[in-house]
Amino acid sequence: MIDLSVNLNKIALIRNSREGNYPDVVAHGRVCLDAGAQGLTVHPRPDQRHIRPGDVRDLAELCRPLEGVEFNVEGNPFAEPLADYPGLLPLVLETRPDQCTLVPDSNDQLTSDHGFDLRRDGERLEPIIAQLKAANIRVSLFMDPDPEQIGLAREVGADRIELYTGPYAEAVASQSPELDSIFAAHCAAAEHALQQGQGVNAGHDLNLINLPRYRNLPGLQEVSIGHALTVDAIAMGLGNAVNAYLNCLAGN
Repeated sequence: MIDLSVNLNKIALIRNSREGNYPDVVAHGRVCLDAGAQGLTVHPRPDQRHIRPGDVRDLAELCRPLEGVEFNVEGNPFAEPLADYPGLLPLVLETRPDQCTLVPDSNDQLTSDHGFDLRRDGERLEPIIAQLKAANIRVSLFMDPDPEQIGLAREVGADRIELYTGPYAEAVASQSPELDSIFAAHCAAAEHALQQGQGVNAGHDLNLINLPRYRNLPGLQEVSIGHALTVDAIAMGLGNAVNAYLNCLAGN
């Protein structure tokens, strides 16, 4: 079974376009869980363009008592504190999510668009990963499908990898002749991670069109989906959109 973790960033982005708390991020997270999603994901950034530190705290409280529900906080561990954003590591250690996904995005990026280069960043990441694991938080690294880099992810202590699926999604959308080779590279990366005892997650631009193929990735445990699911919810309703993605992941 592949778990669906719904990314709530876009709900927060809509809220932040006005004063107040409408739409309520926590309430929408509850709708997703009531519809059967196995988890919630947020990606707080220093500029607080969408998820804010208070959202992370409130969603942690929502998820903590719920059996079978996981809370995943992702972000750049090297981003400096800014205003009331305390930095990713202090926020994660305070809220104790089930999983922390470390992502190498800079403050000026529109969205995450590449995995870690562990030849460059591995030494800096290793003590951060150790600190998170000591707090009983599973650590996943956002990675491109590069077997050498996947091997380094294990060396620095990551429990899982999250494969960056943006190029795969673009290849599906454009009907690229390179689609088969791109998907094969993802399969090889997943196999390599499994062989060295790591779990495999995936995310970025996955949707109801490209998921039917990607769900066959070897050992895939979790997908994190926000943008496409939120867009589909405009037409379907949020609970129905969650059900559509769950059915797609189940092959129904």
